[in-house]
Amino acid sequence: MVAGESGTALSRELGVKRTILYRWRDAFRDGGEEALRDGPGRPKRAEKAAMALARGPAARARDLAEARRQIAELERKVGEQQVALDFFKGALQRIEASPPPSDGGGVTGSSPRSRR
Repeated sequence: MVAGESGTALSRELGVKRTILYRWRDAFRDGGEEALRDGPGRPKRAEKAAMALARGPAARARDLAEARRQIAELERKVGEQQVALDFFKGALQRIEASPPPSDGGGVTGSSPRSRR
């Protein structure tokens, strides 16, 4: 784009949105390569950790309490699923252990009366 390339063609080639490409161009014009390195975007892992520490103990305590609540909820759901699995396992075992149904051998079936 600096050399006159089409923004649309270049965005297709790079696989990025055209608006992002123009933001990069403007940042490069304003501050050179360094401006592209320190631009907005997803923070790095170390930056996330530093931000978490900067939030303070009260926020960390709330986060910990929320995480524990979520863990307890997931454990409860797993327990419910285990109860259901145990029930169906027992039911299936009883069905498999029951004698097979009679095929009717030895039982008198109804038939039209013969005339004698």
